[in-house]
Amino acid sequence: MSVAELPEETLLAQADVVLEVSHISKAFAGVQALQDVSLTIRRGEIHTLMGENGSGKSTLIKIIAGVYPPDAGTIVINGNVHRRLHPIDSIREGIQIIYQDFSLFPNLTVAENIALNNELARNRQVVRWGDVRRTAQQALSRINVSMDLEATVDTLSVANKQLVAITRALVQGANLIIMDEPTTALTRREIRSLFKIIKGLQQEGISTLFVSHKISEVFEISDNMTILRNGRHVITAPVSELTPRKVIYYMTGREIEDTQYNYQPPAEQAGPLLRVENLSAPGNFADVSFELYPGEILGITGLLGSGRTELALALFGVQRAASGTIHVRGKQVRINGIQDAVRHRIGYVPEDRLTEGLFLPQSIGRNIVASVLDGLTARLGVLDRRKTGREIKAWTSDLRIKTPSPELPVQSLSGGNQQRVVLAKWLASEPQILILNGPTVGVDIGSKSEIHDIIRNLARGGMGLIIISDDIPELLHTCNRILLMRKGRIAEEFDPHQISEEQLAAKLTEE
Repeated sequence: MSVAELPEETLLAQADVVLEVSHISKAFAGVQALQDVSLTIRRGEIHTLMGENGSGKSTLIKIIAGVYPPDAGTIVINGNVHRRLHPIDSIREGIQIIYQDFSLFPNLTVAENIALNNELARNRQVVRWGDVRRTAQQALSRINVSMDLEATVDTLSVANKQLVAITRALVQGANLIIMDEPTTALTRREIRSLFKIIKGLQQEGISTLFVSHKISEVFEISDNMTILRNGRHVITAPVSELTPRKVIYYMTGREIEDTQYNYQPPAEQAGPLLRVENLSAPGNFADVSFELYPGEILGITGLLGSGRTELALALFGVQRAASGTIHVRGKQVRINGIQDAVRHRIGYVPEDRLTEGLFLPQSIGRNIVASVLDGLTARLGVLDRRKTGREIKAWTSDLRIKTPSPELPVQSLSGGNQQRVVLAKWLASEPQILILNGPTVGVDIGSKSEIHDIIRNLARGGMGLIIISDDIPELLHTCNRILLMRKGRIAEEFDPHQISEEQLAAKLTEE
C-alpha cells in the first residue's frame, strides 16, 4: 500500500501521533545507511533516539527534516501523509531541528535570531523592530528565561545559544523539537536547566526527540527510547522497562564491563612523576598542589570556570603559571612553552580534538607522526618513508584505529577513531605523563569503553595520567583519585571506591 492509500480510519486513530516514519530505508553510493527503520512520536512525548556513531541517527533526522528523501518507507506528520518531504514541509508541520551548531546567526542579536524569520515570513516590506523585540521577549518568558535581547549571539555561552535556538523553534510554531546531542558542551547545572525547560514544553503538549548517547541523561529525561544499530531498528521501549546495561547491549551488540581501576603502587615506591606546589595563575587558579605517581590515573573535575582546563594548559606550557613550582621525576622544571613540556615527556590530549588536536585535511598517518617528525627525519631533512610507515602502521594497529587506509584524511573518521589518532600522536612521543582533557567527549559508548581500556593499560605500564572531565561515571571508573576544583582551587579529594555518582554530582554543583 502506498502512502496515499492509508485508510482514513487509521489516520484518525493516530490523532495524538505527531510523527510516524514507517519502514524507512536509505542508501548512499551503495552503502546502506538505514534499513527498514520505524519511529513513532506522540504529542507531549519525550523520546530518545540512541545509537553509536554510524548507526543512522543523523540520516534519520535529515529524512524527517526533508533534507534527504527516503528510498523506501512512509512519513506521516500530524496525520498528513507526505509523498516527498521537503524542508519547508517539515517546518510548516511544526518540526524544528536544533543541530549541534544551533544554526544561529552569530552577528545578529538575540532578538533578531529568535523572531526575524517569523517577521520575514509575513512578507512585510518593512521590519517592525518593536514587534521583533516583543516576540523575542514573549518567547523567552515562555520558558522562564531572561536574556539581553540586544546582545549578539557570538557573545553568548553555549547554554544561552541553545536557549535562543529553542525559543526560535517555539516562535516558528514547533510541536516537535528534535535536539541533536544537546548536552555535549553543557555543565551539569546547565543540563538540569535544559531538562526543566523540556519538561515544561511537555506540559504544553510539545514533543521532543532527544538524540544522545549519554545513557544517564536519557534515563533522567525520557519517556520512551528507540535504539539503532548499523542502520537498523533494534528496539523501541519505555525507559522504565530498560536498564543501562540493556541499553549498552542493544547499542553495541555486546556486553561491556566498565569496572573501576585498581591502582597498584610499585613494590618499591619511587618518588612522584609529577609534583605541583602552590601553582597559581591569577584569574584562573590559585595555590594548586598535588602529586602524580607512576601507574596512577588522577581525575580532576569541576564546573566550567573552576580552573581545571587552565591548570592543564599551564602544565603543558600553553599558558604560563605566575607562581609556584613544578617538579618532574624529582627535578624542578620550568614549563614556559609546549616544547618544554614535550622535552620533559609530558603529553596533552585536548578536549576539542577538531580544532586543537588534529590537522583535519591531512592524512591519518601524518597526524599520528606529527609530534615525532624529528625522530623520523633522515639526512638532509628528508622524511624516512620506511621508518614513518612502520610507526604509522604500529600505532594504527595498537590503538585499533578503524580505517581502510592511513592515507585517508583524518576528518573521514568517526569521533572515537579521531580521538585514537590524537592519542597515537602523543603516545608516539613516549610521554611519561599524559594529560587528557575530556578524553571521550562526543564519543559513542563502544569507543568510550575501548578508550578507557587504553588509558588503564597505559597506567598499568607505568605512565602517570591526568583525566580532566565532568563525566562522573568516567571519573569513577577510570581514576584511582579524584580532585575537585572550585573557584580556581582544589576543594576536596575523593576515593572513587568511597563515593557514589549521586554524591559526586552533588559535590560538583555545590557553591
